[in-house]
Amino acid sequence: MDQRFDYFVVFAEMRTGSNFLEANINEFEGLTCHGEAFNPHFIGYPRKDDLLGITLEARTEDPMQLIAAVKADQGVAGFRYFHDHDPRVLDSMLADPRCAKIVLTRNPLDSYVSWKIAKATGQWKLTDVRRRKDSTVQFDGAEFKQHVEALQAFQVQIMRALQTSGQTAFYVAYEDLQDVEVMNGLARFLGHDATIDAVNKKLKPQNPAALSEKVENFAEIPRALEELDRFNLSRTPNFEPRRGAAVPNYVACAVAPLLYLPIPSGPKATVTRWMAGLDHVEVDGLIGNFSQKTLRQWKKANRHHRSFTVVRHPVARVHAAFCEQVLSADEGIYKKIRHTLRRVYKMPIPKDPPQAEYDAEAHRAAFLAFLSFVKANLLGQTSLRQDGHWGSQAVAMKGFANLALPDMVVRESEMESYLPALAMQVGRLDAADPVDVVPDHPVPLSAIYDEEIEALVQDIYKRDYITFGFDRWQ
Repeated sequence: MDQRFDYFVVFAEMRTGSNFLEANINEFEGLTCHGEAFNPHFIGYPRKDDLLGITLEARTEDPMQLIAAVKADQGVAGFRYFHDHDPRVLDSMLADPRCAKIVLTRNPLDSYVSWKIAKATGQWKLTDVRRRKDSTVQFDGAEFKQHVEALQAFQVQIMRALQTSGQTAFYVAYEDLQDVEVMNGLARFLGHDATIDAVNKKLKPQNPAALSEKVENFAEIPRALEELDRFNLSRTPNFEPRRGAAVPNYVACAVAPLLYLPIPSGPKATVTRWMAGLDHVEVDGLIGNFSQKTLRQWKKANRHHRSFTVVRHPVARVHAAFCEQVLSADEGIYKKIRHTLRRVYKMPIPKDPPQAEYDAEAHRAAFLAFLSFVKANLLGQTSLRQDGHWGSQAVAMKGFANLALPDMVVRESEMESYLPALAMQVGRLDAADPVDVVPDHPVPLSAIYDEEIEALVQDIYKRDYITFGFDRWQ
């Protein structure tokens, strides 16, 4: 074996065939793939306590020791890495020419539908067709756009890192996984001379039927795809046009030419209810789920439009993020994050959404622990992603700038004055004042706020305090 690489990484995503690719790599003696080594919620595989002698807790404290253990493994070893895995190791891997990069891609529409079916059935692997679970699913256009954006952003990051460092990767499409010659070529890329006669037969395709048989509202898919550049959907490594602004989250009035650019964990409920009242419609009557194409069309049709965003005091915002995304999450990724914060970071938060016995004292202790985590997280010192709900508002605004900055930046405390004035600029003289939507928080911020919390938040969000001129909360 030509040891040109110390280890390898398979850059992939859920439902792209990464389990099957791993099984084929492991068919070669001297090549070993160790699962999702840097999944923030487990190490290698679910229900495993350690990988190569490194525990989840040890990896969380120092992820590079697991990289060292993989390098020291026999032969050439590696692992699968998804876009939401521990970000602390990504730059090191991308910059290391002794780390072999394998990039696995799949048509994002197929991976999205496969993910929906796996989520509905709870079956993520199939080794015996007699145990196959079947389900049809509903296609959600907005959810699919977000799925494509996440894939595209990660692919662009990988591509740019390889371009600027003069490296190359071995690209594998989902359709290549059944091709034994491609698998043998991958082994040669890793410096392995031996070959296999057939691909692994243990794992079976879970959903081989046509999309029209798996998606209940199949007719809605072409309409959603019209808003995307379909020629980029199956192109490697790019998907849809590059963008940093969170365009699908933008909200426009149904009649008035006003466009709201929400910042995560901001007062979106209050603002959208005010916008709906301005046009005398329900909130779901507002226009949303934009793509760049439909946003341009809306702007052309509303030439005298105004766009705005609302910034929230950092203390109130990080408290809202904690309550709404961590404490109250009952499913999905934020429930997993709460579980990891409890188990790995020993945070004193309830296992489930808080009940009546959860009092102000318990809430304050949990919130202080969360602030300590956020500080480390935004410095890139944790295994969990730097989520936009608790990222700085200045960075969110920089994302808007990739497309267009808002005409007006309004502070939440000044919405009663500035939002009606903004409506007047587009000819709406009858605009009412926005009325706060009472947040469904288990304990109000006023019950726990003190100088210690203020000092911690100011330390975390210095840029926001300086950029937007915030002083202490209330």
